[in-house]
Amino acid sequence: MSQKGETALLLAADTDMASNASATNGATIDPKEAAHFGTMAADWWNPQGSSAMLHKLNPVRLAYIRAAIDLHWPGKAQSFRPLADKRALDVGCGAGLLTEPLARMGAAATGLDAAAENIAAARAHAATQGLSIDYRATPVEQMADRDFDLVTSMEVIEHVADPAAFVAALADKLAPDGLMILSTPNRTPLSRLAMITIGESVGGIPKGTHDWGKFITPDELTALLHAVGLEVIDSSGLSFDPAKGFTLSANTAINYLLTARHRG
Repeated sequence: MSQKGETALLLAADTDMASNASATNGATIDPKEAAHFGTMAADWWNPQGSSAMLHKLNPVRLAYIRAAIDLHWPGKAQSFRPLADKRALDVGCGAGLLTEPLARMGAAATGLDAAAENIAAARAHAATQGLSIDYRATPVEQMADRDFDLVTSMEVIEHVADPAAFVAALADKLAPDGLMILSTPNRTPLSRLAMITIGESVGGIPKGTHDWGKFITPDELTALLHAVGLEVIDSSGLSFDPAKGFTLSANTAINYLLTARHRG
């Protein structure tokens, strides 16, 4: 992957992960971080704005999620609403870039974010689209609702103080036959180079945003999921192709997605 491609991929991931850090409460995330990224809420849906790279990355994530849905609940591969009669929970939803497509796929969707500004922007945008989405400025640990068929959390876990407790909270919301999909940066020399050495110097990522030591490898995240009774059933890397843009790939060196379900 080219240096430009690595930086582009991590700029997109950073926009999402930094804002979605507000998905958890003050016990696991610095409240200043949630407040800072809450100030970006008004520009969230502008594809040429501060979240431009995230707008470009979102279709790739959605393609991965749709493939996982079709495999887990077969029979609706040709349907525009494969999540009809299903409940979806998006933890760290920001202003709803992922939550809205889940609702369009038929889900009764709930989005959580600790930044009230993000929730306000999410509600306002959903209203313009005629979508009914349950947005809450609530940490997942404090939400009483359970039994969601689909639980997603994009670029959040590397920002929490206690990843094991965070994963346990996500698992607690997942229905017995549910599907969980997570994405996060890997902890590799390449991710340090792309996200910190390059990204925080010339790549446009604010200096000090990342703590490379808190990045989680696929094996570590798999172990955390296993500890709460889940098993990983699929994974994919995220890469940047100069000709195609963002793509799913076998290369997990910078960023990756995992799909998990309850064991047994």
